[in-house]
Amino acid sequence: MIHPTALIAPTAQLASDVQVGPYAVIEGHVTLGPGCVVGPFVHLTGHTTLGARNRIHAGAVVGDTPQDVKYKGEPTRLVIGDDNIIREHATIHCSTKEDTATTIGSHCFIMGNAHIGHDVQVKDYAILCNGIAIAGFAVIGERAFLSANSLVHQFCRVGPLALLQGGAAVSKDVPPFCIATGINMICGLNTIGLRRSGFAAEQRTELKRLYHLLFLSGKLRRDALAEAEATVTGAAARQLLDFVATTKRGVCSHSAGVHAEE
Repeated sequence: MIHPTALIAPTAQLASDVQVGPYAVIEGHVTLGPGCVVGPFVHLTGHTTLGARNRIHAGAVVGDTPQDVKYKGEPTRLVIGDDNIIREHATIHCSTKEDTATTIGSHCFIMGNAHIGHDVQVKDYAILCNGIAIAGFAVIGERAFLSANSLVHQFCRVGPLALLQGGAAVSKDVPPFCIATGINMICGLNTIGLRRSGFAAEQRTELKRLYHLLFLSGKLRRDALAEAEATVTGAAARQLLDFVATTKRGVCSHSAGVHAEE
């Protein structure tokens, strides 16, 4: 189950059925749960914990130190859940402080050459496509979809079921269920994602009404939020409303000249 060319430190802890490919390096205080598969030339390091049935493909670097000039070598952490796929040459870094952790949920798909920076939180079922880059302290919501080469600035939030189109770049928050395009713009709701996730027609209709009120009505954001407070009833619409109301970086604006998704 462990290739003879693999290098595994005595401080690492591997479940009995873990598979390790040729020339992989597992050092530091790495813990691998049952059913994990580590491909060739993978480098696992740091205080990194992976749950069960994770698959790490060739050349990925998981658990290395944060790219932060303030970091002074503290034993910081990376915690990864179950059933994730980490493809070729992806990089995932540990946090910057001992009392925090970079976290990846479960059932995520992290594609080739993706980068997840220090202190990032990636929630369950997120899909991060080839070449994406997520800077420190960002939060990626459950079932979010980041298309190839999209960029997320530090401290930004990408809401649940949000979708970033290929090459999108955001330094503001992307609201739940919305599609981001270009630079700090959104162009409607992720209706396909909503349908695939089982959102009923009445839920999608309420989200559409709320989207129009918040982003297309021309009203001041605080006035639109106050009006929405009196009308929102569904849990999904409430999630969108609360996300916008609690933003610290501001939220992406609707792209002028683009029709909102029906």
